[in-house]
Amino acid sequence: MLEASLYRSPFEGHVPGDRPSRSGQLGIKLVTRLLHQVALIGTWPSELPALYAVLDQALGGLVPQKTGQTAQTPWGLLIHCGPEEFLLVDPQGQDLIERLRRVIPASVGSVTDLSHARVCVTLEGDCSPQLLSKLFALDIRQQSFAAGEVRLTGHHHLPTLLHRRSETVFDLYLFTTYAHDQLGTLLDAGLEYGVRLESFA
Repeated sequence: MLEASLYRSPFEGHVPGDRPSRSGQLGIKLVTRLLHQVALIGTWPSELPALYAVLDQALGGLVPQKTGQTAQTPWGLLIHCGPEEFLLVDPQGQDLIERLRRVIPASVGSVTDLSHARVCVTLEGDCSPQLLSKLFALDIRQQSFAAGEVRLTGHHHLPTLLHRRSETVFDLYLFTTYAHDQLGTLLDAGLEYGVRLESFA
């Protein structure tokens, strides 16, 4: 894992601060952050039960069973992002990759370090569902996309993993390579409602 201070943030160039709407409102807040450690855990269909068993034992039985579900575990947020894939996001900077490789044998699955390749933008505010509806061909209504769930989606051919944390709070996990332009798109889309940009390492 690279320390945040050793490489350039993809969000550099966007100036934090308020961009009120024409009526002076601020209906959206965007918070950008780098991620300490991100691990992609993968397997193949025949070994999926074995991977569930290994993760259940390591994480205290907190493994989401269906694609699109999440669980907060002692090791971080576990996202069931594909039929045979999980993403584990650790906000604390613990030695996540090596810990996972010690408990997941190569015969059961793989652990890939994506810490350098993912960043997060948190979108919150009463107008956040409307903003997302501008960009993503996705049913944002709560009855279709409940809090705690994720959707793999995208806009302008750029992938985004969208995690709904509450009715009006979303985490957008972005590829580092494209994050600068995606943040610009979010800022532009938010100007109608008024938008505040905050940045954290």
